[in-house]
Amino acid sequence: MRIGNKNMATNSPEQKNTRMARLHANDGAKKARPVLRVIKWLFLLFFLLIISGIGVFAYYAKDAPSISTSKLQSGGTSSFYTTDGKFLMSLDSQTRVYAKDSAIPQTLKDAVVSIEDKRFYSESLGIDPLRIVSSFLTNVKSSNTVAGGSTITQQLVKLTCFSTASSQRTLSRKAQEAWLAMKVEREHSKDQILEFYINKVYMNYGTYGMGTAANYYYGKSLKQLDLAQLALLAGMPNAPVAYNPYLYPKKAKYRRDLVLKAMYDNKKITKKQYLAAKAEDVQKGLKKHTTSTESKLRKVDDAYIKEAIAEVQADGYDPYNDNLKITININQAAQNKLYSLANSGSVAFTSKKMQIGATVINPKNGHVIAILGGRKLPSVQLGLDRAVQTGRSTGSTIKPVLDYAPAIQYLNWGTSHILQDTKYTYPGTNIQLYDWDNTYQGSMSMRYALVQSRNVPAVRTLNEVGISRASLFARKLGVNVSANAGLSTAIGADASSLQMAAAYGAFATMGVYRKPQFVSKIETADGQVRKYNSAGKRVMKKSTAYMITDMLKGVFTSGTGTTAKVSGIYEAGKTGTVKYSDSDLVKYPSYSSTPKDSWFVGYTKQYSIGIWTGYDNLKDGTISGVGQYSAQLIYKYMMSYLMADEDSTDWEKPATVVKKRIVKNTEDKVASPGQPYTWELFVKGHSPTDADYVSSSSDTSTASSSAVTSSVKSSSSSSFSKSSSSSSSSEKSSSSSSSSSSSAASSSSAASSSQSSEAPKTEENKRDNNNDDKQDN
Repeated sequence: MRIGNKNMATNSPEQKNTRMARLHANDGAKKARPVLRVIKWLFLLFFLLIISGIGVFAYYAKDAPSISTSKLQSGGTSSFYTTDGKFLMSLDSQTRVYAKDSAIPQTLKDAVVSIEDKRFYSESLGIDPLRIVSSFLTNVKSSNTVAGGSTITQQLVKLTCFSTASSQRTLSRKAQEAWLAMKVEREHSKDQILEFYINKVYMNYGTYGMGTAANYYYGKSLKQLDLAQLALLAGMPNAPVAYNPYLYPKKAKYRRDLVLKAMYDNKKITKKQYLAAKAEDVQKGLKKHTTSTESKLRKVDDAYIKEAIAEVQADGYDPYNDNLKITININQAAQNKLYSLANSGSVAFTSKKMQIGATVINPKNGHVIAILGGRKLPSVQLGLDRAVQTGRSTGSTIKPVLDYAPAIQYLNWGTSHILQDTKYTYPGTNIQLYDWDNTYQGSMSMRYALVQSRNVPAVRTLNEVGISRASLFARKLGVNVSANAGLSTAIGADASSLQMAAAYGAFATMGVYRKPQFVSKIETADGQVRKYNSAGKRVMKKSTAYMITDMLKGVFTSGTGTTAKVSGIYEAGKTGTVKYSDSDLVKYPSYSSTPKDSWFVGYTKQYSIGIWTGYDNLKDGTISGVGQYSAQLIYKYMMSYLMADEDSTDWEKPATVVKKRIVKNTEDKVASPGQPYTWELFVKGHSPTDADYVSSSSDTSTASSSAVTSSVKSSSSSSFSKSSSSSSSSEKSSSSSSSSSSSAASSSSAASSSQSSEAPKTEENKRDNNNDDKQDN
């Protein structure tokens, strides 16, 4: 019984519950161990991440640039330097008005803090983790960058030491920015930081700092401005050009009102103040600017600076805020000369309203050394640059690029290739094409057709090459011609003087094209250096470039550009003129005997110059009298100036070009002794077979005048015919009917591009191209 009682005791309900509890506890502990291990490892991982983050932060922060009070106080403007390291000018064109803390109204401080960083005064580190997280979530949600996480202190550091380029937004930069922000916070008070920021931001029109802006926009100090005016200034740094109250008052008001709303929400102004300021005209008190205080240098260089800024911005930098040192390729002496020629009266123009766009390039490296955006211009900063306009037809200056060079490149034509200057109607239309003299001169060589700028042979040439193939060739030279363009583009395509100078530069360098560049180097405030080199690219065979150049020499001696000739140098070039369209003549019938646009593009081995002259608007007038020769004379005087201290040497004939004496008025009949002949050029492998009369390397350059067929007479008339539009007496309307026939001829040109007439020559052409490429390389 005792034993039984004992067993019963040990199996009492209380004991059973205890044992069960222990078992459950043990099971729970066993189950909890993996969870605890996971938590432990997660904590350890988090700790390691923190340590790693600190390590990475420290690694990048150690290379942060130095920052000092003088740097924080300095303006954020970028400066331009020449390639020899000399300072040229600064973008800061206004005298800086630095506003000390005591001169900054509390209202302006409240406005800036409310719109930019409302927790500014409560931040002790210079960074705002909550704002960073908030902006990150906002940007993720919107799939775009709509909110920024930078504090005012970080913005100040960025404006002082770093570039705003998107390519520079790296982890190392953000770490260095945060480190420097904390450093600034330790060493300066909140009011000092706000003072630095208010005096550094860009405010448009070459003004830096809100004190300078108050003087520029209102002619007053900051303390003299009312709430609405201060709110406008506080909001402008976000987009100073877009919020320009002079040009975009609606956008400026929108931004100003956002600042006022932020101030009201931040309890810095009352509702009554908010509504009153919001109702105020955004242009109230704005100062009128009737005169410019820009320096003469800035006026002379304006077009160049505008294009340099565009290049810098295209690479992601902000020259107005990044405090950049920008080295540009300008030759200031050449820039001054080009400006003087157009504005001093040394070259005559038809009237004061007649305009010009000109570009000078060094074809060996692509450097733009001078550019002219216009003449007799008002002092408008970063004004219209006519040198880069692409909406004006080139006239006949397009012929070497689009017609004859492709014919040599792809069809292996020799300079004596016979073309027909006979009655021609654009395929599929009833539009007849005329030359400047309203006559057709029959058979002629390619050399003569180019030198005398005959239109019909040029169109026939493009038709044989094919517009698709020719347009691809032109695009390689930086001239954008659509593959769907009409055949009329053979005598005129839309391009700029910059594009044409660069395209002809490829002829000057024996077939190597370099994209024109204004900027040579950019140095950021933190010491980063970005260099720019225009790598050359072979776009045509040496034979093509040499043969085009040899023909274009004749333009100066017996062609349409004799006025442009510079004595004593080796040069090549082409004139170009554009006639008025039929719709233009309906409005201004008296313009029928004058050109709408007049061009000259010419080059030596050292320089390539493209010049357009004309009028901005139809009503401004037309080119007549001395104005017909303005483009040629600008070229002549500019090239004379540039080549004064240069050794002028001729282009060396490549081994892939054969020179032979050809019987006059024939294409490939080798002249026998005593027969009248001209020296002509051929692509090796495509020349006449008789080798007895191949010229030696000591032969002089082909005389352009000898290429003229004896049966053709040059016109000496100085009057203009009904369809004329030339800047010389022998070239008129080089882009005759270009506007009216372009669309009509497009279908025929598209068909011509797929012609199979060259099919039997395809393999032969490939072999020759390969041989020539080997020689070129």
